[in-house]
Amino acid sequence: VLRVYKAAVQQTLNILFLPEGREFLTSTDAVSRDSADRTIIAWDYQSAAKISNQIFHERYTCPSLTLHPKESMFVAQTNGNYMALFSAQRPYRINKKKRFEGHKVEGFAVGCEFSPDGTLLVTGSSDGKVFFYNYHTARIIRTLSAHKEACVSAIFHPVLPSLLATCDWAGEIKIWQ
Repeated sequence: VLRVYKAAVQQTLNILFLPEGREFLTSTDAVSRDSADRTIIAWDYQSAAKISNQIFHERYTCPSLTLHPKESMFVAQTNGNYMALFSAQRPYRINKKKRFEGHKVEGFAVGCEFSPDGTLLVTGSSDGKVFFYNYHTARIIRTLSAHKEACVSAIFHPVLPSLLATCDWAGEIKIWQ
């Protein structure tokens, strides 16, 4: 073990290194009835200090964080049935003009991911579907009925970007082309 970081909140749901590796983000389920301070925490890798815990102010947990492959942006999947877009540079501001809506999370830890070229954002849905969003417009461009159970993850193949893997709550994994 090189370093230990203590959030002093409830459980940590996800972790995401930012592009240069000097900082990383964690998402927690530290949400109260009225606010979500500490839901996403930015950390300094070297000192283990918290840089910010005031990144996301809505009352939803964020079970999944994913980094855009080409731009200095990241997306947080929220339990509010949308994905929020943030700057990956301090002060990590939310883009209030762009939200990716239409899929359902409903308490599942649903993952999301960008295509290797950054033009698509894909996510599962609690109704078993996979949603493909145009990154630039935030519009749904395709929906795929993938599973009978909640689709908790959809991920592009790193070398063959025309392949997509999905998995559901019951343990079924599918590869799509």
